[in-house]
Amino acid sequence: MQHGFIKVAAVTPKIRVADTEYNREQICRCLEEAEGNGAKIIVFPELCITGYTCGDLFFQETLLNGARRALEQIVEFTDGMDALVFVGMPLEVGNQLYNVAAVINCGELLAFIPKTHIPGYGEFYEARHFAGGNAAAVPVSFGGEEIPFGTHILFETDALEGMVVAAEICEDIWVTNPPSTSHALAGANVIVNLSASNENVGKDEYRKMLIKSASARMVSAYIYTSAGEGESTQDVVFGAHNMIAENGIMLAEANPFKEHILYGDIDIQRLKMERRRLTTYENSWELANETAGYLTIPFAIVREETKLTRSFLQTPFVPVDKEKKEKRCEQILSIQSYGLVQRFRHTKSKYAIIGISGGLDSTLALLVTARAFDLLGLDRKNIYSVTMPCFGTTDRTYDNACRLAKVLGTTLQEVDIKEAVTVHFRDIGQDLEKHDVTYENGQARERTQVLMDIANKTGGLVIGTGDMSELALGWATYNGDHMSMYGVNAGVPKTLVRHLVDYYGETCMEPELKAILKDVLDTPVSPELLPPKEGKISQKTEDLVGPYELHDFFLYYMLRCGYSPAKVYRIALTAFESLYTEEIILKWLKIFYRRFFAQQFKRSCLPDGPKIGSVAVSPRGDLRMPSDASCAVWERELEDL
Repeated sequence: MQHGFIKVAAVTPKIRVADTEYNREQICRCLEEAEGNGAKIIVFPELCITGYTCGDLFFQETLLNGARRALEQIVEFTDGMDALVFVGMPLEVGNQLYNVAAVINCGELLAFIPKTHIPGYGEFYEARHFAGGNAAAVPVSFGGEEIPFGTHILFETDALEGMVVAAEICEDIWVTNPPSTSHALAGANVIVNLSASNENVGKDEYRKMLIKSASARMVSAYIYTSAGEGESTQDVVFGAHNMIAENGIMLAEANPFKEHILYGDIDIQRLKMERRRLTTYENSWELANETAGYLTIPFAIVREETKLTRSFLQTPFVPVDKEKKEKRCEQILSIQSYGLVQRFRHTKSKYAIIGISGGLDSTLALLVTARAFDLLGLDRKNIYSVTMPCFGTTDRTYDNACRLAKVLGTTLQEVDIKEAVTVHFRDIGQDLEKHDVTYENGQARERTQVLMDIANKTGGLVIGTGDMSELALGWATYNGDHMSMYGVNAGVPKTLVRHLVDYYGETCMEPELKAILKDVLDTPVSPELLPPKEGKISQKTEDLVGPYELHDFFLYYMLRCGYSPAKVYRIALTAFESLYTEEIILKWLKIFYRRFFAQQFKRSCLPDGPKIGSVAVSPRGDLRMPSDASCAVWERELEDL
C-alpha cells in the first residue's frame, strides 16, 4: 500500500442455486486465491451464499439456516486472512427478510449492509421476498453477538490513511439518489457493489457507463461484482460483468462469461488529491456523521507494498486508440484555432506575425493560424511567416520553413539576423567564439524583437510558438521566444505536438504539404542556436534537457495527479521499464523538479493562450505558484531515492 495503492478483487464464484454448502466451499476457494494474490478488499456478488435466483425458496427456513451456517464458516475461514471481505446473503431480522452484504475481516463479522432499493419490475421480483434496509445502524443478533445492521456504515483502517470503504447492493446504483452518494459525502472513497445484474443486449454498455459515471461523480473508486455461472438460467442469464473503476476511468473490466476474479490497483492518494483540488466537492464528514448517524468501524490489514499490475501510459497526454487520438487531435486544433479567432475579432487585427524555424512547434502554430484565418475569412497572405536564419540554422530546417510558408499561401519574409546579432554582441562585449547562454539567448531575443517590430509595422499580432513542455522546464529565452501576443501552443505538451502535426499531414489533401510535414516530423528537436557540424544540427534539445516523453510523463503525474517524486519515480520505472534504466529515469526526474521550480518566474508572466487539457501552467488559470518557492522538500525526497 506504499504510495496509496491498494489491490482489490471482484470475485464471482461458480455456484449452485440453493446449495449453501457447495457455495461456501467455492467462496472460500476464491477467497484463498484472491488474498494469495495480494487483494486487500475482496467483493463477492449479491446473495452469492445461496444464489440470487432462489425465488420462493428464500421463504424456506432450511435455506436461511444454511446461509447462516455458511457465513459462520466463511467468517472462521478468514481468520488470519489479510483482507476486508464483502459477501452477499439473505438475512432474517425480526419478521422480515433482507438482502445484505456481510462484511468480514480477520475472522470477525463486522457488519450487515442491507439493500435499500428493492426492484419489483421486469424480470426482477425481489419485493416479493425482501424488505428495504434502514439507514442508521442498529444491532442485530448473529452467532451470539450483536452485529451492526444498516446502510450508513463506513470502514477504515490504519494501514492506509484516508481510505474509507462503504457498500451498496445492485439496484442501489441504478436509482436517482443512490446510497453511495451519502456514503461519499460522509467520506467514503471506495464504494463496493454486490450485484446480480443479468445480461441482455446492450445492457453491458449501459452498466459500464453507470459505474464509470458514478465513480467520476463521487470522485471515488467503485468495485462492482456481479453474479455469473451457476445461477439459474430459467428466464435470465448472468455473465459476471465485474468492473473496477476510479474517478471515471475503468481500471479493469471482466469479459462477461469468461473471467471470475478481476483485480485492480486503486490509488487512494490520487482520489484524496482530486477531492482536495475540487473546491465544489462537499467534504462533509462531520456533518454526515452528526445528521445521518454514520457508524465507522475499523478493520485490520497489513501495511505492505502493493505489487502493481496497473499500467501507466508512457504518453498520458496522447490516447493509444487511433480513433480516439484522431478525435482528440481534431478537437485540440479547433480549440487552438477558435481561441485565436476570438483574439483577432477582439483586436480587429487582420495580420498575424509568426516566426518559423522548420521545427515542430512553429509548424503547428502556423497550421493553427492558417485554420484561424480560414475561419475568419481572411486572406492567408496576411500571415507573415518570418524566417530569421542565424549562426545555427541548417539548410534542412530553412528549406522546410520556406516551403511550408509558401504551400500554405502565406507571405514569406526573410530577415537574416546574423549582422544584427553580431553588432549587438560587439556592443555588449560578447565574444562570438564563446558559445554560452548569452550567445544563444541573444539570438532568441533578436528574433522576438524582429517579430514584435513587424507586428507594430503591420498592425498585426505575434503568434507564440512555444509549447507547454518547454514552459514547464523553462526551456525558453526570457523575453525571447517566451514572449508573444497570443501563444497558441501554450497548453500543448511536446509529445502531443508531434501527433497534431502528424494528424494534420495525414488528413490534408495536398501532397506537397504532406511531404513537408513528414520531413519536419523526422527533424531532431533543436533550438538551432549553435553552429551546425558539417551542415547538420549540432544541438539536440533532448540531449541537453532530457527526453520529452519522460518530462511529459513527470509533468502529468506531478500536476494532474499530485504524485510525490518517489511515486512518480516508481510508476515511471513501470511505464518505461524496457526503454530507460533506473539511473537515467532518476537523473531526468531530478532535473525536471529542479527546472520546474527554478523556472516558474517565466510562467508567472506568460502571454495569453488557450487551455487544451486537464494540465496547464498558466498563472491565471491552473498553476498559481510563487516564483520563489523552494524545491528543498522535493529534492530531499529525490535524494532519498
